Amino acid sequence: QVQLVESGGGLVQTGGSLRLSCAASGRTFSSYAMGWFRQAPGKEREFVATISRSGVSTTYADSVKGRFTISRDNAKNTVYLQMNSLKPEDTAVYYCAAALRVGAYDSWGQGTQVTVSS
Repeated sequence: QVQLVESGGGLVQTGGSLRLSCAASGRTFSSYAMGWFRQAPGKEREFVATISRSGVSTTYADSVKGRFTISRDNAKNTVYLQMNSLKPEDTAVYYCAAALRVGAYDSWGQGTQVTVSS
């Protein structure tokens, strides 16, 4: 497993932007596919985006497609989530996660709060 630490959350107005970062420990970061998930109050955790080990392949939830961009820098052991055109419904705690096997996210960060005011 890897240890993951998210940062970059905060309070932003509707239409604003934030960039989340997730720093991973260890020397095997490039072995993991990485994902971002979020959980709003009273709701279940939901998938936001994922990126392959090399960074070539990405997938997004329909709700964020065209507004969010996931990327990674394997030299810095970091994955990013650029969030543009933010909406109040994007308010949630955002988590990054790592998967050695496709879809099997077994390492999670502690989360970072994103709040979008209307």
